[in-house]
Amino acid sequence: LADASDYEQLARAVGAEKVVTLTQVHGAAVCVVDRTSQLPESRPEADVLVSDDPHVAVAVRAADCVPILMADRKGGAVAAVHAGWRGTAARAAVAALQAMAREYGTHPRDVVAAIGPSIGPCCYQVGSELVDTFAAAGHERYLIDRWFSTPPPPRGSQERQQLRLNVAGANSDQLILAGVPSEQIYDVNLCTAMHLDVLTSYRAEKEKASRIAGVIRSTGTP
Repeated sequence: LADASDYEQLARAVGAEKVVTLTQVHGAAVCVVDRTSQLPESRPEADVLVSDDPHVAVAVRAADCVPILMADRKGGAVAAVHAGWRGTAARAAVAALQAMAREYGTHPRDVVAAIGPSIGPCCYQVGSELVDTFAAAGHERYLIDRWFSTPPPPRGSQERQQLRLNVAGANSDQLILAGVPSEQIYDVNLCTAMHLDVLTSYRAEKEKASRIAGVIRSTGTP
């Protein structure tokens, strides 16, 4: 997505009048776009959008971070979440669920979630300080051990492999712990850095990386 015309085309593709996006700041702040609120003139600083307005689509942009789309199949509310490692540590996906519950009465058991392409643990090497950050954020040790791993060294090598983070898996676990049934979470399981023919990766391409968009629109209250 490069300019306003791209967003206009995207809005038409999903049957919306407008696409609302954010100035993403790698956190868990939430912006609410409902039928009674005035649409923001500029992009708010946040990483979560929730809405029940069928005329407006909400979108997040990513180039390695995890784009997550959620829909309340009973109430009709939706959410779009941008979750890099910082947003994941801050539980951005859970913040979206809480906002949907607060604003629209959504129950987690009624939520369907789609986890889009993001950098996978195959390519996401991180430092041990991230483990400390997740621990300081209150995540249980067994979850941290599940999300962070060190692959075995190549055959014949004694060199210790660098730590890897499964950021998509961490978000899936957080949604399950918050009450979303595991069978209602769909992970495309595509690593952005491994599929540069169709995706884009900031880690692999640096400043040349473009962005993919995760977009969703409410169909209105059933």
